[in-house]
Amino acid sequence: MKTDNIIIVQPQTDDQMNAIKAFMKALKIKFEVAKENSYNPDFVAKIEKSKKEFENDDFTRVEKNDLKNFLGLE
Repeated sequence: MKTDNIIIVQPQTDDQMNAIKAFMKALKIKFEVAKENSYNPDFVAKIEKSKKEFENDDFTRVEKNDLKNFLGLE
């Protein structure tokens, strides 16, 4: 049976990590350990750029009532 469920756990110690791995292996549950900095660097750069623009008041504010017009949906 295939499922699309994803469970994210955040062990705080090596002992916890080892216990989680042993548990998953014992139940024959497929798992992977993501690297700490596994985000796409281009994505991170876009987010950082956006944060800086916001800090410098370089953004467009749209009121909720004007959102459809702003998006060209009216």
